Amino acid sequence: MNSADTVYQNISGYLFARLDNLKDWRAKLIHECKAHQLKGTILLSTEGINLFLAGQREDIDHLISVVRDIPGLEKFQAKFSESDHQPFNRMLVRIKKEIISFGVPEVDPATYTSRHLPAQTLKQWLDEGRPVTLLDTRNDYEVKLGTFRNAIPIGVDTFRQFPDAVAKLPEEMKKQPIVTFCTGGIRCEKAAPYMELQGFENIFQLDGGILKYFEEVGGDHYDGECFVFDHRVGLDPSLRETPSAICFHCQAPLEEEEQQDPRYVEGESCPYCFVSEEQKMAMTLEKRRAALAKVVNPLPGSVPYENLRPLFVKQDFDGWKLLDLLLRVFPHIGEDEWRQRLAEGRFRHQNGAVVDGDQIVRAGERYEQRMTLAAEPDVNADIRFVYEDSALIVIRKPAPLPMHPCGRFHRNTLQSIINQVVHPAPRPVHRLDANTTGLVLYARTSPLCAKMQRQFQRQTIEKTYLVRVQGHPEWQRHCCEAPISSDPDVAGSRVIDETDGLPSRTDFTVVKRFHDGTALLEAALFTGRTNQIRVHLWHLGHPVCGDATYLLSRQVAATQTLDCKDEPLKLHAWRLSCDHPHTGQRLSFEDERPDWAVIDPLP
Repeated sequence: MNSADTVYQNISGYLFARLDNLKDWRAKLIHECKAHQLKGTILLSTEGINLFLAGQREDIDHLISVVRDIPGLEKFQAKFSESDHQPFNRMLVRIKKEIISFGVPEVDPATYTSRHLPAQTLKQWLDEGRPVTLLDTRNDYEVKLGTFRNAIPIGVDTFRQFPDAVAKLPEEMKKQPIVTFCTGGIRCEKAAPYMELQGFENIFQLDGGILKYFEEVGGDHYDGECFVFDHRVGLDPSLRETPSAICFHCQAPLEEEEQQDPRYVEGESCPYCFVSEEQKMAMTLEKRRAALAKVVNPLPGSVPYENLRPLFVKQDFDGWKLLDLLLRVFPHIGEDEWRQRLAEGRFRHQNGAVVDGDQIVRAGERYEQRMTLAAEPDVNADIRFVYEDSALIVIRKPAPLPMHPCGRFHRNTLQSIINQVVHPAPRPVHRLDANTTGLVLYARTSPLCAKMQRQFQRQTIEKTYLVRVQGHPEWQRHCCEAPISSDPDVAGSRVIDETDGLPSRTDFTVVKRFHDGTALLEAALFTGRTNQIRVHLWHLGHPVCGDATYLLSRQVAATQTLDCKDEPLKLHAWRLSCDHPHTGQRLSFEDERPDWAVIDPLP
């Protein structure tokens, strides 16, 4: 198959037709192409198919028969050419909105196309000197390799720019006979009818494009070669590969002057594919998305595992027995349980020695407890990177998902998962409750984290939440400054403590009142107490919908992280604004609204 005598058949073809069951046909085509060692690209859409493939003749013929089995594509035809190597690196089958991106829904080639002009007829017209305008609908970089003599380039970088380019054509052209052409004909299936819609009265499209013209009549009236979108770069009128050079990255042909452009970096980019900082950001976020998918499938805490939990001795406990320290620090675990763990040899000193409960501890020492943990509960792992640079990362946290290891969760936490994707591990500037969704700000380093946290202290970081509450507040706007307890209550919850509570402020604005007795609010935080929004709304008599801890009955339940099957907590960190720690530039982020936060007006 890889011998010097191997001849590869290259085909290109398209057909506009009404298609459905695209996912099923995509799976079928991927299977068949891989089974027959074909490479290239197949685009599927509800409007039809467009493909470029290469392989051995019998495999190509088989694939064409598979395509013709798709309802609506029975008349599919392909154009053939040969090469002595495989011009494609991989096999892709993609589902797209359009098989050739145009963006004009009024143009529907499945139901109407302009008059097709056979290649032999065009040659005859040109031989006779018949007055006709040849309109090249291809991108400018394609035109540079070659085009019909005296043809008018439409002047676009992408086909989506075609409508704007048509608007700039002289008015007198609307009466002239015009023949549109492109590489294989597919672009003209949309370009020519669009021109008719714009008032051009005598439009033809070259049937099969330049490649079919080469195939049927050769290179008469054509200067140069035809650009093709594979490693062959260009084909001459005999449909043979030419020695043209292209940008390694985007395959655009480059002239000597373009190679002097500062955006041209050999092997990386050229003026046509240069990637801006915004585009780099998008690519970075996509890489993070792919890395996350590998980490959370399956969830890292889905199987039992052994975990080492550190215990650092503070100055207050210097000289204590280890058992006494454990009883003071973890009062919720009984003495019998601690004695059993110690007897099992599960505690080690930092030097590796197993210790018992009579060990005298010293300030600064480190002990480790070996824990064999059961599989952790499932969490929502739909984590999304929103922004990333050399200093900051913004992440959209789903729910339920604890931010950091606690209780039943160690590996199935946001921090543990992010640590496997970003190296070195970033530091959270602030936190969200396990059941709260929305934007979370991370810093790359501890000093940067401290710098950003000082913005919180100065209240220069702005955070706005969307929250759906039970009942209709009597007020439209309200500032709640009820102090919140510093010490945890039931299940780590907080309550209003008018005597010793910490100063707290949340500003609420009613956005919409619903017929089901709930209301949508915006909540702006000016302090960052634990469960602040939930506690303040509970205090005001309007608990957050889905809150299993702060109940409408004014009771506090022993509930922390929800199960995935539970009703979600309708609290979402929606907007976040901060000053960049390096540049001082104001950065603002706004997440999508959850389904429960729609703001359509009441009927």
